[in-house]
Amino acid sequence: MLRMVLQSPHTPLAREDSELLRPLGNEEIRLKVRACGVCRTDLHIVDGELEHPKLPLVLGHEVVATVVETGAAVRGLSTGDRVGVPWLAGTCGECTYCRSGRENLCEQARFTGYDIDGGYAEQMVADARYSFPIPSSFDDVSAAPLLCAGLIGYRSFRLSGEGKRLGLYGFGASAHIVAQVARHFGREVYVFTRPGDAAGQQFARSLGVEWVGGSNELPPHALDAAILFAPVGSLVPTALEATAPGGVVVCAGIHMSDIPSFPYRLLWKERSVRSVANLTRRDGNEFLPLAAKIPIRTTTTPLPLTEANEALSRLRDGRVEGALVLVPGPSGTDR
Repeated sequence: MLRMVLQSPHTPLAREDSELLRPLGNEEIRLKVRACGVCRTDLHIVDGELEHPKLPLVLGHEVVATVVETGAAVRGLSTGDRVGVPWLAGTCGECTYCRSGRENLCEQARFTGYDIDGGYAEQMVADARYSFPIPSSFDDVSAAPLLCAGLIGYRSFRLSGEGKRLGLYGFGASAHIVAQVARHFGREVYVFTRPGDAAGQQFARSLGVEWVGGSNELPPHALDAAILFAPVGSLVPTALEATAPGGVVVCAGIHMSDIPSFPYRLLWKERSVRSVANLTRRDGNEFLPLAAKIPIRTTTTPLPLTEANEALSRLRDGRVEGALVLVPGPSGTDR
C-alpha cells in the first residue's frame, strides 16, 4: 500500500510502501481511497501550527473511498459502497456536548488525518458511524472538497444567520462552495480577496456574486454577516468595520494568526465575533443532499497521490483555484 507520511512537522511527506492495514474493530470499515482533497488544515499540521498530531501521520480528511471490508458490528454499509470520510473521526458519545447535539466540541473527539491516519494513501480505516454516503451525482474528485471545505463552509454559513448580505473573506475551496449555497438561498454575496488577486477575483465573478474587491476595501453596502476563510487575524476588525449593526463575523478556520486589538466602536451596536469548531454528523447529513440538490459545482485540480508535497506547496503559495485533490492508483500515475 502506497501512502504519503508526515514524520515530523516542517518536513516533506515521505513516500512509503507499507503492508496492508491492521485488522478491523467492530465498528470500522476498510476503504480503498478513490480521492482525497487537500485542505488548509493539512498545511497547518505540516507547518507546525496545529500542535501534537499523531506521528508518524498520514494526512487527509476529505476522503472519497470504496468499502472493501466491514467490521462485525457495522450496519447499513456493504462492500462496494462509496462513502466520504470527514475531519470528525469519532467522539465519546456520552459527554454533555455529545448528548446535546454538539459532538463537534467533545473533548475526547478524534480527527481524521490528525489523531488517526487519513486519506493520503491507497487504503485507510475509518469508523463507519462517522462516514457519509456520497450522492451519486458527484464523481470522486468533485465530491472530495465537500467533505471539509463544503461541510465547514456550510456550518459557517448556518452560524452566520439569515441576513441578506454575506461577505466572504478569502476565496478558495470553502468560499467557492459557500457562495453557491448562499446564492441558492437568495443571499447577496460580497467577496474579498488579497488586494491585486485578479485571478481570484475573476473566479469569484464567474460564480455570479454581487461584488468582488480587495480585503482592504469596503463593500458598497454594509454586510449582515461575514465569514473569514483566510486564516488572518487582522481581518477580524476589517470585517467588523464592513458589518452592519447586529451583524456577525464568523471565523471558519481551525487556526488563525493572532487578532490585533481594535477599538470598541467596531464591536458596538451588538456586532459579534464567533468561531466554528469542527463539524457534526448532522452537518454532513444535511449538507451532502443539499449539495446534490443545488447542485454544487466544485472547481478542482486532480494530482497524483505522490505529488502531495507539490499540492501542499501550491496551497501554501496561493496557487490554487478552488480545491486540489489527490488521486491514488493508476488514474494518478503513481505506479
